[in-house]
Amino acid sequence: MPYQLDSYSFAGKRALVRVDFNVPLNEKLEVTDDTRIRAAVKTIRKIMADGGRVVLMSHLGRPKGGPEEKYSLRHIVPAVARLLGVPVAFADDCIGSKARRVVDGLQDGQVALLENLRFYKEEESGDEFFAGQLAENGDVYVNDAFGTAHRAHASTAVIARFFPTDKLFGYLMEDEVKSIDRVLNSSATPVTAIIGGSKVSSKIAILENLMDRVQNILIGGGMAFTFIQAQGGKVGKSLVEDELLAKAIDLMALSRDKGVNLYLPTDAIIADAFTNEANRKECSIASIPAAWMGLDIGPKTVALYREVILHSRTILWNGPMGVFEMPHFAQGTLAIGQALAEATATRGAFTLVGGGDSVAAVNEFGLADKVSYVSTGGGAMLESLEGIELPGIAAIRH
Repeated sequence: MPYQLDSYSFAGKRALVRVDFNVPLNEKLEVTDDTRIRAAVKTIRKIMADGGRVVLMSHLGRPKGGPEEKYSLRHIVPAVARLLGVPVAFADDCIGSKARRVVDGLQDGQVALLENLRFYKEEESGDEFFAGQLAENGDVYVNDAFGTAHRAHASTAVIARFFPTDKLFGYLMEDEVKSIDRVLNSSATPVTAIIGGSKVSSKIAILENLMDRVQNILIGGGMAFTFIQAQGGKVGKSLVEDELLAKAIDLMALSRDKGVNLYLPTDAIIADAFTNEANRKECSIASIPAAWMGLDIGPKTVALYREVILHSRTILWNGPMGVFEMPHFAQGTLAIGQALAEATATRGAFTLVGGGDSVAAVNEFGLADKVSYVSTGGGAMLESLEGIELPGIAAIRH
């Protein structure tokens, strides 16, 4: 097992911390959403309080072939300094003499931020020599960037080889790993997975992995229509992946073999166009008129799913129930979020929300602080649910 952050003393040490500061900037190059920076504050403050020297490294955006001013982490410094309440030094490079000069100038308890890692193509290619150059900036390595843990990049996986004993998860990574493990290996049953989103193709591996780990799976979103059509239902112009109809039948058979309750919507809110202003009505999900499409789950499905959720002790939610970005088709997703909040507050359920759209939904509906944990990692979360050990996690554990 790696060191636990709480039991490690950073006194007098340079802590090289991989964070995920890939945050949105406006046209003035100001941070417009500091969620990812705030997520790292607890780890940074622990190192500072110990008397360690914090050296932060991150990527920002997708620069092509070298430095680009709009992707410089220089623009992030004011937001980091404001959230930490201390000055933050900035290095114009992440390796070499410019980086070392700033790092060597740090006193105990001080913080520096290195320039964008992706200004070097060696970062994404996982180059070992580049990882070694980065490692020169620290005495101990801390990975607190769950959002990039599924990438075998130099700063997220390869660099750990240069710290055979002094390598740790930050608090954010610890929480993410514990939360996912709590769902996938839970003894608090029944365990229910709510899987939504537009396409079955992106969720096949997740569904297959969950069959051995949960008692209930609730399907919603556009992906439901492939299952309905596979059973002979009429879904009109709803989204269907024709090439996956046979796979949908196989997944339903697998759930029966494994004794997992696989729930599909029974009704839908349908529309005659893909717009919030479209004509809409309730309809059986297997009897949608030819010119109409399903854009949300209906009230009967909401009632059924809510009942299952409130009788569950561990719940995972990945993917919305409909096109929640359009207010007229957001009710199903909102109702599921409210049911999770109720299960958390009144039933003591552990509720984990992960995946970009689900996280966006609970934030939009003001429910993020009413569930047990909201994951910060989209792709990393999905790969974890598929049963894949992420490179950034394996690098610390092994």
